[in-house]
Amino acid sequence: MLGNRCGRCGGFIHAAARDVDFGRGPAGYSVGVFGRKKDEPSAQDSVDQLAADAAAKGAGAGKGAPTPKRKEQEAARKRPLVPTDRKASKEAERIAVQDQRQKMRQALDTGDEKYLPLRDKGPQKRFARDYVDARFSLGEYLMFGALLFVVISFIIPSGSDALSYILIGFWVMFLAVFADVFILSRKLRKGLTQKFGDVERGTVWYGSMRSLQFRRLRLPKPQVERGQYPS
Repeated sequence: MLGNRCGRCGGFIHAAARDVDFGRGPAGYSVGVFGRKKDEPSAQDSVDQLAADAAAKGAGAGKGAPTPKRKEQEAARKRPLVPTDRKASKEAERIAVQDQRQKMRQALDTGDEKYLPLRDKGPQKRFARDYVDARFSLGEYLMFGALLFVVISFIIPSGSDALSYILIGFWVMFLAVFADVFILSRKLRKGLTQKFGDVERGTVWYGSMRSLQFRRLRLPKPQVERGQYPS
């Protein structure tokens, strides 16, 4: 009986020893799971890889684009958000502004659409300028008439009848200019509608105000001769 018990105990111990494999865990995991493998990536490597993937997606890189090297990633992270040499940065900005102003002044002389101010840009504004510059407008001489009236009012006595006639003549000129601008606005709107269909807001007013300026003082400068209407 004792032999049977020992035999049974020996078989039980042998079965337990067979089930417990010190090289394998209960769920088939290796004992090495409690330690880090040599080829397992570190946390810093994972962060760098995620940063590289995000940069590649943000730049619109293709599927086969190479991943930036770690040195390149570290250099990108260390790059300052603001320039270190503020004096050189301000100097470069000042030069860029001067260059832009110079190009704008040249565009006002040549009519270059690329560098014109925003208020003068667009095909409809160009059409309005050419249409106004091609015709003779009474408004060109309104300011000269007003200046002449002021000078004469200082020369002629205030109670003189001649001053009254001059004042009446000035108001007649003012009404003539008003009628000329009204006719111009109607014709300009008609021409814009025929060429472009819809008229942009402010374009007719833009052309009307240009007609009140002396031709040689207009900016942008006229690019057409008298009678050379736009087609």
